[in-house]
Amino acid sequence: MRSQRWMETLESGMEIMQPVLYTYFRSSCSWRVRIALAFKGIAYDQVPVNLVKGGGQQHANSFKALNPMKQVPALSIDGITISQSLAIIQYLDETRPGPRLLPEDSKKRAQVRMISDHITSGIQPLQV
Repeated sequence: MRSQRWMETLESGMEIMQPVLYTYFRSSCSWRVRIALAFKGIAYDQVPVNLVKGGGQQHANSFKALNPMKQVPALSIDGITISQSLAIIQYLDETRPGPRLLPEDSKKRAQVRMISDHITSGIQPLQV
């Protein structure tokens, strides 16, 4: 299922696995992560997880082993798999250089997290 391009060579010559995003095209949570990855210029591979077909591919044992919550998005990166879009975005911001996703100022960062939480736990369930 993964694309052919999932190894990346660093300047040091060390090979690492390219991040893999398990996603569904209609998932607004997955969109958040795709936007963050693009904004930071991070190359990654996508593995589509169809949430409808055959009762939902997220219920397959192979995906459940990867993400016991059986949800998308899930990002395999740096030897771990992270689920929940906001946790993924915060991890990317803390571990990857480049444009910041969150403000440096702790008060402004708290405001962004507050707004993000309103969206993910307040607005999004009603939208879906």
